[in-house]
Amino acid sequence: MTEASPRKSDVNKSTALIFFFVALPALLCACCSQVDAQQSKKVLRIGYLSATDRASDSARAEAIWLALRERGHIEGQNIVTEYRYAEGKQDRLPALAAELVRLKVDIIVVAAADRAIRAAKNATKTIPIVMAGAGLDPVEAGYVESLSRPGGNITGITILGGELGGKRLELLKEAVPKLVRVAVLYDPATPDSVHDVKEILPAAAGALGLTLGSWEVRVAEDFDKVFAAISKWLPDGLYVPRRSPLMRDKEKQIVGFALKSRLASAYGSRLFVDAGGLMSYGTDPADSYRRVATYVDKILKGAKPADLPVEQPTKFELTINLKTAKQIGLTIPQKVLAKADRVIK
Repeated sequence: MTEASPRKSDVNKSTALIFFFVALPALLCACCSQVDAQQSKKVLRIGYLSATDRASDSARAEAIWLALRERGHIEGQNIVTEYRYAEGKQDRLPALAAELVRLKVDIIVVAAADRAIRAAKNATKTIPIVMAGAGLDPVEAGYVESLSRPGGNITGITILGGELGGKRLELLKEAVPKLVRVAVLYDPATPDSVHDVKEILPAAAGALGLTLGSWEVRVAEDFDKVFAAISKWLPDGLYVPRRSPLMRDKEKQIVGFALKSRLASAYGSRLFVDAGGLMSYGTDPADSYRRVATYVDKILKGAKPADLPVEQPTKFELTINLKTAKQIGLTIPQKVLAKADRVIK
């Protein structure tokens, strides 16, 4: 008896099964590769919270993002930034921080001082937060458990301003040996300025033989009457510890008052010196921006804020404006000029 030949349909089924089992691993590999490619191309969202406005903050933001680009994080390709600016209105910060959280950003960079850091901290306990170097001691303020082991979702850079405040007064005294009376102008809405004025500067002034008088400005309309009060006090110098949004908006007016009154002036920001102030001493901005980018880079690559120590600045910058010195009839000693990192001639 002759054996029946396999039916054509059976042959087709067998061929199909063989093809399926041979092709399955390749298909699975292709799918996995596609998933991996999609994951590797995931666009990460960065929240950026600032107390100022876009124009005033542009130099810092651009420097941070340039440093991120050098580390492979390119805007529009693998990162997208959500910018939120309080435009000098501190009471807007909590709502702006909450908005960033609702957008489910992967990280929040706080480019402002204590109120902004506090707003971000209150808005989320899980999204990583990177401080960009302003504000009070983060341990004393309760943002982190310790500088070496932050322990929560906050890390970054801190500027312990007390040492800087004392150093600014010291440098001003060196630049003006006959200095005796220094008027301090500050915005009480910035807690680190208040701490500087109330806790740090009196001790530093005592050691230098200086007499301090402090005046606070809360709104723009305060400046004229405060300037009049300072003039009646007859100071030799003017000290402005921090460039808050209010101080920033009246920067030219403050510098103009110091020039008109022929006061030797010291500031916490070199931007005042660029505008005509005498001298400033503070952290090197470029170095600080690069370090902020380093934190963001590490966290985006999987590091936990709790394990990244909070860093203090290592590079500082003394800026002196010789054109201003000439205008107020002051000769800066050579030993002070030798310390300067930037001299405006």
